[in-house]
Amino acid sequence: MAVFTPLTDAEVERLLQQYSLGRLRALRGIAAGIENSNFFLTTDAGEFVLTVFERLTFAQLPFYLELMQHLARRGLPVPSPRETGVGRLMAEARGKPVAIVDRMPGRWVEAPTAAQCATMGDLLARMHLAASDFPRFQPNLRGIGWWKDALVRLEPEVTDEVFHELAEEVIFQDSFFRSPRFEQLPSGPIHADLFRDNVLWDGGRIGGVIDFYFAGCSLWLYDLAVAVNDWCVELATARFDPDRAQALLQAYHRVRPLTELEHECWRTVLRAAALRFWISRLYDLHLPRDAHTLTPHDPSRFQLTLRQRRTDAMLPWPRHSPHAAP
Repeated sequence: MAVFTPLTDAEVERLLQQYSLGRLRALRGIAAGIENSNFFLTTDAGEFVLTVFERLTFAQLPFYLELMQHLARRGLPVPSPRETGVGRLMAEARGKPVAIVDRMPGRWVEAPTAAQCATMGDLLARMHLAASDFPRFQPNLRGIGWWKDALVRLEPEVTDEVFHELAEEVIFQDSFFRSPRFEQLPSGPIHADLFRDNVLWDGGRIGGVIDFYFAGCSLWLYDLAVAVNDWCVELATARFDPDRAQALLQAYHRVRPLTELEHECWRTVLRAAALRFWISRLYDLHLPRDAHTLTPHDPSRFQLTLRQRRTDAMLPWPRHSPHAAP
């Protein structure tokens, strides 16, 4: 989240005329994140988040907004988009799509405990199962096709050593994505960006899972890998914390049992999850967009993560699974 399009109070007041949310009381830009323009919005009706979509189009947005609505209606802690007076989930400001969603309670935690990782694993599995009958399809727009395109654009910006390391991994992952094994893995709508700062904690429970705007249809295992690579590691080394990793994976497995094929592909998918964020962080660092508030994330963390996943002697996997490591 960031601010690329700084809306004025007058613009927001005109926008609110399309909703039944009362008058504007306060508007504040959100600096965290890197993709869209986001604002905390207070109206007569309560607290919301207003998003101006900088890259996603009017045609693409129904997937994201309806997925959020679908999960919220299943009782999961996901922001529900507010409808306009004519029943639409989005509006328009400065020619760009806009959505208003409920503001979820809580704060993200920088150092999750094993118990919090277990809660996250349970919720992620329930999200996958709840989304399995969602009728819309949209590919992961930050998947292998984007990695290839971004790599070409990054070549003049990075060292030869970094470029060759990225290229070798993209080639490896492209072979996996084209393989019969990939097609046989369980898949469906995924969040695809389930970092710690996209989960809000309200006391001992999860108050909200936010920022679904990288969601798409892909491997459930990939969504799990993104989460484990962030929630269950020592940040300085990218090595897994055994207790946190076991807690998250075990809780996930209890709700949605992982398969033998998923175990076989686990290292490859963990590498894919690391590669995706190494590429995207390099891209945001070297090819940034103008923004009123924008702080790129450090790419080196996921370079380190990718190298670690290639060499981990043993990877965490649920106990009491027929596929668990001895």
